[in-house]
Order: sequence, then C-alpha cells, then structure tokens
Amino acid sequence: MKNIILNEKKYNRLVWILSIVIPIAVAALFGIRIPGVERLGFLPPIYAGINALTALALVIAVIQIKKGNRKNHENLMKFAILLSTLFLVLYVVYHMTSDSTKFGGEGMVKYVYYFVLITHILLSILVIPFVLFTYLRGISGQFEQHKRLARYTFPLWLYVAVTGVVVYFMISPYY
Repeated sequence: MKNIILNEKKYNRLVWILSIVIPIAVAALFGIRIPGVERLGFLPPIYAGINALTALALVIAVIQIKKGNRKNHENLMKFAILLSTLFLVLYVVYHMTSDSTKFGGEGMVKYVYYFVLITHILLSILVIPFVLFTYLRGISGQFEQHKRLARYTFPLWLYVAVTGVVVYFMISPYY
C-alpha cells in the first residue's frame, strides 16, 4: 500500500510539472524563429483537422464506455492524447516558422472570434492537468476517481478541440 501511495505521489508531481512546463515551453517557443525555414502555411488546416479528430475520438470514447466497452474507450483516449500531442507539436512548429495571422473581421464577429480564441487558449492550459490526472486514474484502475474527474475533463477537452476548429475557420480567410 505504501508503494502505491509513493508512486501516486510521484505521478501526481509529474502531472503538475508537465502542466506548468508545457504552457511555459509553448510560450517560450513562440519567440523563437527557425532560420532558413519557409513559412509552413500548409500546417493550420492539418492541425485543425487533428482537433476535429480529437473531438470525434472523445465523443466516441464516451459512447464506448457508456456501452461498457472499456478497452475501446481506453484505446480511443490514448488516441485522443496522441492527437492532442501531435496538434501541439505542429502548432508550435508552425509558429516557429511563421508570424501570427491577424484576424481581419470587424464588428460583432471580431468580438466572437476573440472570445472563442481567448477561452480556447485559457482552457487549453487548464485542461492539461485534468487530462493527465483523469488518464492516470483510469490506467491505474481508480475508476471512481477517474469517472468523477472525467465529468469535468470531457467537456473542457471537447470545448478546446472544437473551438480549435472554429478558430481555424474564422481566421483561415486571413492567412
């Protein structure tokens, strides 16, 4: 029992470290430009598609667990984490080779865009520990804790994935 508690403390510490380091690293990498690399303008639709696939994987994973298909649920959640990681890598690479695109919309659509963008960014940071803790509880067999956390993690993560696609479509005319 003591060994389980020590391992859980170790993993909890790792989750908090990752939850702090990832957003700081992303912000720091935004200030770095890769010299000699042309703008990778083909990446935004790819990482928007990855966000869409993530949202789809999340919804199907919830359906699978409600049907009692634990293994399918687990595989879909691993796939969603992999997709989110791939999104983050491609997003950072794009921004290390390209200047940020300015939104050109005016009027009410500008306020909607910035609301969606700001909530997307803030919640994408907030969701990191939720995803990691929920995942850890699931793979360690702590299903009640997993289920309690997942009630918050799922809508947050789904919102981040869907709004990533919305942000892309709203800004895509200005690339």
